[in-house]
Parts: sequence; structure tokens; C-alpha cells
Amino acid sequence: MQVGFVGLGAVGAKLAGTLARNGVDLTVFDLEAARIDLLVGQGAKAGSSPESIMHDCDVVITSLPSPAASQAVLEQLLTEVRPGKIWIEMSTTDADAIRTQAKAVEALGGQAADCPVSGGCHRAATGNISIFAGCDRPTFETVLPLLTYMGRRVLHTGDVGSASVLKVMTNYLATVHLASLCEALTTMAAHGIDLATTYEAIKASSGTSFVHETESQLILSGNRDVDFTLDLVLKDVGLFQSLADAKAVPLELSPKVIEIIKDGQARYGDRAQSDRLIERLEDATGLSITAPGFPTELIDDEPEQRGQEVFCAVSP
Repeated sequence: MQVGFVGLGAVGAKLAGTLARNGVDLTVFDLEAARIDLLVGQGAKAGSSPESIMHDCDVVITSLPSPAASQAVLEQLLTEVRPGKIWIEMSTTDADAIRTQAKAVEALGGQAADCPVSGGCHRAATGNISIFAGCDRPTFETVLPLLTYMGRRVLHTGDVGSASVLKVMTNYLATVHLASLCEALTTMAAHGIDLATTYEAIKASSGTSFVHETESQLILSGNRDVDFTLDLVLKDVGLFQSLADAKAVPLELSPKVIEIIKDGQARYGDRAQSDRLIERLEDATGLSITAPGFPTELIDDEPEQRGQEVFCAVSP
């Protein structure tokens, strides 16, 4: 099977690198030539355009920063879609958009799968990230072998669009956790509680979370570079807010979280790292929310292994 990959950003480059590392026949493309060169150095072939990659490959994967970018690339891919071609969209995108896009692929005889990832760039780098897959079952079974190279846990979520709905929900929850951790750490510092002890107390308690066990370490080290920027956070939380608005769900936390993100952008820039939200409280209190001994980079120390499909604990 020949595989193409379009979009070699923070996550895409790592997902593509995992495919190359596992011997997949891979052709890649990005608007930045240096990113292509990086993957060629890992064993991939250089593609000249999205449409050329779709022409040459059986499966084309996209990982792009916005629904608009996904649409622009898809319009190029569609010129070469025909029966036997599969498009896998791994971007975090709008559910209605991906449903419309999938129909366009299917109208030309192709197949489409909605496969966003969750778990952070450090796990994307090791093939240990989680993948949600929205598509019909036959398409899922066709692409599952590829997905299990890139992800440790692969969940079939239902039809196209369902994976994107779930993904923006998880990113919303992660952002709420980040905002609450910023408040918790700062309040403990204000009371003179040692922040390393605070970290361990949270980790050992009912208040812990994946975000705490990863991003709190970067906050405390002072590095604050989780490889995920505020513009992307705002996009994802905005998509979640749109889901709620579409069904008249009266959210209370989400609008406040959006306000916090926008304030962070106004202070530190649209593409500031999301962990820098802690600096809003450092600025307000004069406290330094740092502690010695914490890592400046997240490293996934789980041994890499081939992933597998995971199933719902309770049947629908």
C-alpha cells in the first residue's frame, strides 16, 4: 500500500515519521520544503503537490491547522480521487465540514475516514498517541493497520464526523484542566506551599489529570513549550462552543475559557504556547510558579509498540 501524507506540522511530522520508521511506503508534502526534507531524511519520498500524492498513492492522510486549510488541500486532492482511493483526515476540524468533505470524496468513488488524534506531540512522536476513527466499518478495517502504527489506542467512534465531535470535546476538557491548574498552582504558591509537593499532591489525588501530569511539569520548569499554541487552543474550544450553540446547550465554563485564551493572546501573542496562560496569574500576583527539578521537555517513556483497536466497556 502506498501512503501519502500532507501537512508536516507539530503533530503531522511526528505521525508521518512513525509511518516512515515502520517501513511504510510513504510520500510526503508540506508548503515548507524544510519539513519535507526532514521526513525524506527519515525514509519518506518527497511529493510535489497534494494532487500528485493522491494520484500516486492508495491512501492520503492530511494533518492541517484549520478547517480552511483542510478544505483548500482537499480541493486539490479531489482532482485525483477515484474508486480505490482513501482519504484520512487527522486534523482537528469541524464535524459538519468533515461530513461534507467526506461526501465529496465518496461521490467520486473514494472512501473517507475522520481520524483526529489525542495525547500530545510527545506521544505522537513515539506512536503511542490515541486515535479516534469516524467512518463506516469496512473503511475502518482497511485503514486500521496504518492507524495502529501511529497510535497505541484506536477507537472506532461511528460514522464520519463523530470522531471530530469527540476530539474537540476532549480538547475543551484539556483546556479547562489547564486553566484550573494555573489557578490551583498559583493559589498554593500564594499560601507558601512548596510547588514540587503541590505537584505530587495533585498527582496522587482525585484532582489529577493527564494535563497535570504533563503540562504542569512544563509550567513548573519554566520552559512552557508544550508545542501547542493559543491560536489552536482557541480554534478547538471555539469548535466545542459551536457544537453547544448548535443544540442550545447553555454552557457556562466554555465562554470564560474562551475569554481567558483571548486575554492570553492579547498579552503574549496569538501563537504563544498554551502553557503561558500561567503567566497571566504570575503577572497579577508577582509570584513565580516554578520549582527546581522539573523537565523542560516532555518525553514519552512508554516503550513503542504496535497499537490496537479499543472497544467500549459498555455496549451501546
